Amino acid sequence: MGRYSRMGRYYPHGYNQRMRLLFVTDARSPISQNWMRYFAERGDEVYIATTFQSAGMDFPVRQMEFTPVAFSAAKKQSSRPGSASSRTLGLRTLIRQWFGPLTIPRSARKLRAFIQEVQPDIIHAMRVPYEGMLAASALPKEHRDGVSGMTNAARNEVEARFLVSIWGNDFTLHAPSTPLMGWYTRLTMSKVNALHADVERDLRLAREWGLSEEKATLVAPGNGGVRSDVFYQPKELVKNPVIINPRGIRPYVRNDIFFKSIPLALAKRSDARFLCTGMQGEAQVMEWIRELKIEHAVELLPLIPHAEMGAVFRGAQIVVSPSIHDGTPNTLLEGMACGCFPIAGDLESIREWITHGQNGLLVNPNDPQSIADAILLGLEREDLRRDAAGLNANIISAKAEYVGNMERVAEFYNSVIGNS
Repeated sequence: MGRYSRMGRYYPHGYNQRMRLLFVTDARSPISQNWMRYFAERGDEVYIATTFQSAGMDFPVRQMEFTPVAFSAAKKQSSRPGSASSRTLGLRTLIRQWFGPLTIPRSARKLRAFIQEVQPDIIHAMRVPYEGMLAASALPKEHRDGVSGMTNAARNEVEARFLVSIWGNDFTLHAPSTPLMGWYTRLTMSKVNALHADVERDLRLAREWGLSEEKATLVAPGNGGVRSDVFYQPKELVKNPVIINPRGIRPYVRNDIFFKSIPLALAKRSDARFLCTGMQGEAQVMEWIRELKIEHAVELLPLIPHAEMGAVFRGAQIVVSPSIHDGTPNTLLEGMACGCFPIAGDLESIREWITHGQNGLLVNPNDPQSIADAILLGLEREDLRRDAAGLNANIISAKAEYVGNMERVAEFYNSVIGNS
């Protein structure tokens, strides 16, 4: 048997009709946009509660409301995630971890009104801090316990299924950072009906943070997957020794160590060239480059539109991700799809994608020599790069192709609606 929704819609098992979806997200994020675009373009009703001011989307959106939380109203509308300086981002992260949770109750009242207006089938918060925390707080206390004895407004909120996506550092960096961050993480895990993660590791961590065993889960890339029309391998492997760091400025990416590895690599491969996207004009980075005397070998690039990144990757031999906290970095998968040999921090989540010495290399992201040695090995071993390119093409096709993954996501949404 299926069930009827509060809107009079009937959801039989195997239901695959159009849905009314409310995304709680930073709408500036290309990752979120890639995900939401799929549903908008296939005809679902897409509503957005954006936690940062954002310009209009390039796909159909029924309504978008600005719902600031954790001081997100202080950021300029034109800013993109990760566009601040490294010092500013580190300080902002610290402030938000300690004081951001204090802003949630007020913001939740605004989101609750939007939920009651939209009456969505699914509320999808696209990370835990602070979108998942905000949505969990906007839902009534009875969300987990049924609808008897509730007001009509609260009953409508309960019928909306609550789904949360885990981003790479939600559990490893943010949840344990302060007592309130931990409390709100547990609250979020207790209220969700379903959870999406981009690595198996985060399903295990979600259980540790309070997700019950019976809740539905899905593992799929955080941005929906790799678009094969944009990210594909060149006809021939790149001959020039170009290394790209596409991670930009993030508090959990050891760019300081990455730049210290460059002169170590140049000592043996003086012809190597390093591209760094999203770092153009970054004062701290330019200071590192001057101090290390590597200006001749490094090019700092601006934030590059997602649709243009494929061409950038296809011009490089190696992609480096020197992160100390991560799930699945989307840029790492995209670089692998374009034939780049991947070098990444040796993290449990990354080991779900890279087998050291086979389709990439895993390094100590806190050790410049470890990164330099991996870069040199990758440059010197064309056979290793070629074998890895073949393996990675198969991995991306099987696990990370966009259309196939988003079809799985749509089926997951339908099951959450129909079987709840």
